[in-house]
Amino acid sequence: MRIKKPKVRNYTMEYARDHASAKAKKDRAARNTARRQSGLGVGNPKEVDHIKPLSKGGSRTAKSNRRVVSRSTNRKKGRK
Repeated sequence: MRIKKPKVRNYTMEYARDHASAKAKKDRAARNTARRQSGLGVGNPKEVDHIKPLSKGGSRTAKSNRRVVSRSTNRKKGRK
C-alpha cells in the first residue's frame, strides 16, 4: 500500500483567493456580528445555527432564526 504525501499548500494564494475580496470581508463581518449578538465570545467552541435553513427560506438577519449549538450538532445537521 502506497502512502500519499501531503500536498504543499500556498497560503498566500489561498488568502488572496478566499479572504481578501470585499464580499468575503462582508460575509465574515456578518458571521462575527451574529456570534456577538448570540452571546458567543472569542474562543467559544459553540456555533450559531439557523433553525430554518437558508436554503428553505430562512432569514439570515432575524435573531429568531438563530440558536447556539455545539459544533458537532451543527455539523450533523448539515449532512441530512
